[in-house]
Amino acid sequence: MADPLHQFQIEPLLPISVGGTNLSFTNSSLWMVIAVGCAYLLVMAGTRQRAMVPGRLQSAVELMYEFVAGILRDATGKEGMRFFPIVFTIFIFILMGNMLGMIPGAFTFTSHIIVTFAMAIAVWVGVTIIGFWYHGAHFLHFFVPTGAPKAMLPLLVPIEIMSYCVRPISLSVRLFCNMMAGHTMLKVFAGFIISLGAYYVIPGIAPLAITVVLIGFEFAVAFLQAYIFTVLTCIYLNDAIHMH
Repeated sequence: MADPLHQFQIEPLLPISVGGTNLSFTNSSLWMVIAVGCAYLLVMAGTRQRAMVPGRLQSAVELMYEFVAGILRDATGKEGMRFFPIVFTIFIFILMGNMLGMIPGAFTFTSHIIVTFAMAIAVWVGVTIIGFWYHGAHFLHFFVPTGAPKAMLPLLVPIEIMSYCVRPISLSVRLFCNMMAGHTMLKVFAGFIISLGAYYVIPGIAPLAITVVLIGFEFAVAFLQAYIFTVLTCIYLNDAIHMH
């Protein structure tokens, strides 16, 4: 059976070294570019005609637009809609990365912690900057629980700060673990199909059926993880804007 973890190996396609630092263009970089290109083409093609009676492609783009706008509006109110472009970009980039990873032979860059953590830390830093931009030094009161006894503040404030700093870790690990675990299970059961079906047809049917179910489940997880990442981003943005 092939190694189920081999699919996550990063391989340099264009070796680049600058000052001893490895800046090679890898298979992960390639599929990020493909994801950006597919997202751009989808949105541009879907909004090119702007027909009163939308076709399928325009309907799909408008549905995604309204879906993300609804999430952001419900979480932050009208004040947060100015940040819609970046939230929509995050959603469609992760969604494209997850969906493209379902193509046999493709590389799922969202299954690498370095990629998901980079996105999560960018969201965390951006939200923190927005919090200080809106409230100035008063944003530090976000770490002081409302109604807490003053005697408990030396204990509660460090806990609140630690909880805030852990956000990018939890945000990135959730996406990375789900994508990596799902693709690993698919590879394992696909290997069972080959190893069992090569000798006996009937024993190979069970892993084949499980693999088909897992593929459908993985498509659902691919969308769900993009949704969860977007929802949490909106919640963090609401904390920065409204401090509650």
